[in-house]
Amino acid sequence: MTSHLITDIGELTCVDAESRVLHDAAVVVEDGTIAWIGAAADAPEADGRTCAEGRAVLPGWVDPHTHLVFDGDRSAEFEARMAGESYAAGGIGVTTEATRAASDERLAELVRGRVADAVAGGTTYLETKTGYGLTVEEEARHARLLAGLRAEGLVDEVTFLGAHLVPAGRQAEDYLDDVVGPMLEAVREHVDWVDVFCDRGAFDGDQTRRVFEAGRAAGLGLRLHGNQIEHGPGVAVAVEYGAASVDHVNHLTDEDVAALASTWAGWDAAARAGEPGTVAGCLPACDLSTRAPLAPGRELLDAGVPIALASNCNPGTSYTTSQNFNVGTAVLQMHLTLAEAIEAATYGGALALRAQDRVGSIEVGKRADLHMLDAPAAIHLAYRPGMPLTHAVWRAGRRVA
Repeated sequence: MTSHLITDIGELTCVDAESRVLHDAAVVVEDGTIAWIGAAADAPEADGRTCAEGRAVLPGWVDPHTHLVFDGDRSAEFEARMAGESYAAGGIGVTTEATRAASDERLAELVRGRVADAVAGGTTYLETKTGYGLTVEEEARHARLLAGLRAEGLVDEVTFLGAHLVPAGRQAEDYLDDVVGPMLEAVREHVDWVDVFCDRGAFDGDQTRRVFEAGRAAGLGLRLHGNQIEHGPGVAVAVEYGAASVDHVNHLTDEDVAALASTWAGWDAAARAGEPGTVAGCLPACDLSTRAPLAPGRELLDAGVPIALASNCNPGTSYTTSQNFNVGTAVLQMHLTLAEAIEAATYGGALALRAQDRVGSIEVGKRADLHMLDAPAAIHLAYRPGMPLTHAVWRAGRRVA
């Protein structure tokens, strides 16, 4: 066993059940896990040593919603949107064409680069999806590619999003025959989750239920894109099926918020124990890119609904992996406190991926995913928005940035 001491931490934000923020702190990492936390003056000896020189340390970001398997460029679409055109889900088809034309080697190289960017910004645990294939062969190809990258330790969770859009020239029900049949069968051994885009221009509530039924029968966890473009049945279906998360949530009624809150009745928030409910995934970079109303994170938290901040990295509506940006935006524009924003980008993401027992906070026994800022306190994420504040990153105890 080998151990490493990170000491002289100016501010250590643990995001644990006690919401501890320690000063003049230290952490000992042993064989990839956190072995000790406490005052720097009390730190035990270790085989190696890093001096933080008064910098702040946080848990590594957990990003529970990305679309990293894509090729092509949609900057013209973005420019048009900034000039006043409205967003419609149909733009996904542009990316689908470019992605189908790319080789396995090209796609793997692109995903590796995007993961490297995410890690360089402090992300240590992430989910990513298929969804730009939309044929049996292409969705299976992308799922295999992601499974291979997971085996390399680059990706942590893989989601099947065959129900991203109805491809041009297909009818929804006919296409869903493929999604819940041969497509699901082709990807099931490579993925952990099934997802559906339940919104105008994509799939309705009954079609979403059809995919969820098939995905659950295949042993997959359930996720959902919902209530992004307009109010619809997404939240209701997510709650009905006990989905781990429903993401976007820009257009919610009081009834939607209450329904999400009801799923947390079996969760002890103080002890962080019990049965997790449906997390609301808020994607502020996407909201800004589409000029949509920001997801009501403040209202959701006040109602007792845990939220997750996610990058939604994709070429059409959120071409970024920066959780630093999302945390700063959540504080500056969503009216979250710093502590709430950090928790949403760490423990909240872990909850949304049902990985809260392994990652998302700095606690003894958890994976040693650590994010050191080039700043004395975490508030600099909002105080100095847009600045390159990540100084060092450890993933499972290994320094990766």
